[in-house]
Amino acid sequence: MFCMKSIFKNVVIITAFTLLTRMLGFFFRIFLSRAIGAEALGMYQVAASVFMVLLTIVSSGFTLIISRMTASFRVQADRKSIGTLVTSSMIVGLVVSVLLCAVIFLFRNLFSNLFTDQNCMNILIIMLPSLIFSSIYSVFRGAMWGNDNYFGLCASELLEEIVKIVVCVLLLASGMSALQNALAVAWSFTLSCFVSAFFVVLLFFFYGGKMGKPSKIYRKVIRQSAPITGVRVVGSFIQPLIALILPAQLILSGYTSSQAMSMYGIACGMTLPFLYLPTAIIGSLSTALVPDISMALVQNDSNHIQKRVSSSMLFALFVSFLIVPCFMAIGDKFGILIYNEVLSGKLLQYSAWIMIPMGVNNISSAILNSVGLEVKSFLNFLVGGVFLFLSVLILPRFIGINALIIGMGISTLITAILNIIMLKKKLNIKIEVKKNLLLMILFAIPTMATTSFVSSLLSHIMPLFFDLAFSCLIGVGMFATLCVVFDVIKLSVYFVRFKEKFSKKAKVTKLRKKKKTAKS
Repeated sequence: MFCMKSIFKNVVIITAFTLLTRMLGFFFRIFLSRAIGAEALGMYQVAASVFMVLLTIVSSGFTLIISRMTASFRVQADRKSIGTLVTSSMIVGLVVSVLLCAVIFLFRNLFSNLFTDQNCMNILIIMLPSLIFSSIYSVFRGAMWGNDNYFGLCASELLEEIVKIVVCVLLLASGMSALQNALAVAWSFTLSCFVSAFFVVLLFFFYGGKMGKPSKIYRKVIRQSAPITGVRVVGSFIQPLIALILPAQLILSGYTSSQAMSMYGIACGMTLPFLYLPTAIIGSLSTALVPDISMALVQNDSNHIQKRVSSSMLFALFVSFLIVPCFMAIGDKFGILIYNEVLSGKLLQYSAWIMIPMGVNNISSAILNSVGLEVKSFLNFLVGGVFLFLSVLILPRFIGINALIIGMGISTLITAILNIIMLKKKLNIKIEVKKNLLLMILFAIPTMATTSFVSSLLSHIMPLFFDLAFSCLIGVGMFATLCVVFDVIKLSVYFVRFKEKFSKKAKVTKLRKKKKTAKS
């Protein structure tokens, strides 16, 4: 019971901080796109995508393995080994990060040839110190994770986002060029990484952590983290490849370098963040599913697993479908309201449907991870990535920046289908969502029409903000009502559970009153 309460508490903490951090990040992107423009945002996105590959090498596998080893030493009450692990791992991380920075800096002329816009290399150089700060951060973060100190971890991520926003706002000034704006954003990223790393180190010692004498334990860390890092590094190459190939293909299609970079910035910096809105809610369920299904698998409770998988898939579909019809109906107006950019709104309309397979991927990947199929889940992701790569390589000459939307849609859809097939095969269960999926698709059609009609009427009498707010509320309400009426979402189940909890609390209260009366 204590264990389950602890898990629930951790999930609540993670969810609350994650929602707050993502909200800040989302509104910061809106501010950034308006303050620096699409071209500067595009340059920063390209440089950042290459930086993320380097960051994956430095920190991806380390954090997970250190957390597992810390938890193991914690069970044995071996605090000395935890200190040794932290010190040894930090030295390895620092060595690797410094070497990567040195290679990029010394051969910067060679690496700069990878970029369509040479200014992207200057942005990447400014971001390089973040690798060193992140190598320190990942080690101490792993140790705190292994000690179940989720509050400290989440607080450090929130602080990093706040510092990034504050520094960026202070550095940006009117009249700056696109390059100067992009460089200012890069400096804000680097400084925020430094503050976050410093804060995590302080928290580690504040909560009683200690460092120890370095030992050969680092070999075990490297040996265990290498496969995970290798898998994630391969996956992280997809984004920079797209960032390098897509602008180049747009230029070959007849666009100037500035136009190509602007369109890439609009698509990745302004449009795609909207598509991740449902994951803020679905991600919380994904976090809770991992221990739940892992325990059910150990107990060989296939009935529980089947119910959990089916209900989770249905939940992911419902949350995604709540938003999709509104964006498909009036997404163009969102682009104008938030970014004052017509292309962003048009791309949002075309790409809104991608949220549906993205939600399924979020849930299915979490379940696959809980049953030990991380590598196979990643292979499904790579298969989808191949179609994304081919799309941005071939289609820009025919449909321009829409090639990214088509590629992402095909990629996420294929990955979702492969994940579901693998779940059925591995767990030997039926995922009963076909009927409800069909109903939600049918409900989305009148919802789109109603949302569009209401918005067209309100646009004559209300400002754009209130037009969108009321139109979306009506659209969401209509879709949710249809789901309840046709029994896609069973509210009766939740009412029964609420009554059960309420009756239990009432019984406990009565017993306490009787005991007090008896004592008196």
